[in-house]
Amino acid sequence: MSEQVSRGGSLAELKDMVSAAGGPAAAEAAPVREPKRDAQGRSYATGRRKNAVARVWVKPGKGEMEVNGKPASKYFARPVLRMLIAQPFLVADRYQQFDVYATVVGGGLSGQAGALRHGISRALTYYEPGLRPLLKKAGFLTRDPRVVERKKYGKMKARRSFQFSKR
Repeated sequence: MSEQVSRGGSLAELKDMVSAAGGPAAAEAAPVREPKRDAQGRSYATGRRKNAVARVWVKPGKGEMEVNGKPASKYFARPVLRMLIAQPFLVADRYQQFDVYATVVGGGLSGQAGALRHGISRALTYYEPGLRPLLKKAGFLTRDPRVVERKKYGKMKARRSFQFSKR
């Protein structure tokens, strides 16, 4: 195939060859994903950010969020964190349509909020697979890989050295 193209084969011939082989047309047909729901009609997903891990259950409801047994507005007191965990619903245009039950461990509050956002996004895609392109484009399905760098021996912190003394 590449020999014909390099010897002066036209682009139309190349397209014909690819379509005959079932090339991009077969690749562009996205796999039909089935919703993943348990017996109670919930979808489960795990979200991670820094050292925080969030286990998230999503089901249709009035928009109530419970994190570690508390309402999300009490658990995440800062408005910025509440806005962060609401983003997947706003992007998917499903605000106040799903109830969320989550348990979050590890890290600090901002890491936990990021883990919860990641978990909610993944759970939404399991419940309603058609939302995946929207959430993926917004970047909510990508796990943020940034973590704290470990401390090295002979250093004060990860990179900070002890103060140099000439005498």
